[in-house]
Amino acid sequence: MCGRYHIDDDTTKEIEKLIRQAGERLSQETAAALLRIRERDVRPTEEAPVLLAAGGGIGCAWLRWGFPLQQGTEKGLVFNARCESAAEKPLFREGIRHRRSVVPASSFYEWDSGRTKFSFRQEQENALFMAGCCRPYRDGEHFVILTTAANSSMEPVHDRMPLILSREEAICWLLDPGRTDALLRKVPAPLERGTDYEQLRFF
Repeated sequence: MCGRYHIDDDTTKEIEKLIRQAGERLSQETAAALLRIRERDVRPTEEAPVLLAAGGGIGCAWLRWGFPLQQGTEKGLVFNARCESAAEKPLFREGIRHRRSVVPASSFYEWDSGRTKFSFRQEQENALFMAGCCRPYRDGEHFVILTTAANSSMEPVHDRMPLILSREEAICWLLDPGRTDALLRKVPAPLERGTDYEQLRFF
């Protein structure tokens, strides 16, 4: 699962690279959204920058993390969705079909059974692109992060992890619905795993 992640200045730069790689220019709305990015951890219920299909291209907007089961309250907040079943569940189905999103981050955190905190980041990259989907609420759109079975770098810590996409896959996730099912089944590449005391690399 994913319950906290980190964004920073590199996140802004990587968002710009992705949008330009998709052949897009930064819209005024996206440029304004990028200016809001500051280095910090992001937690459920908070707003964060999210990439969305917009006007035939890709844009960035600030959305709130988590689908509240009761509007106006944090009770029953759902902030992750399982890749294996999201396309069939009413809470996520329309988002998977029509409102897919990509959640950019520099790293995410997970805790093992002994409550040791680990950070995970992309090998030799400055950003992670996590697959997600959105849903409208009275206070605007909210997003969740899709999770999949842990890969070799994640298994020692937790049995689930975010569905991490390459930059090219992130563009397809947003713009090519024909790739959705295949991307939901992908195994993320190994990640760097670190704690405050050590940094472990997996190749």
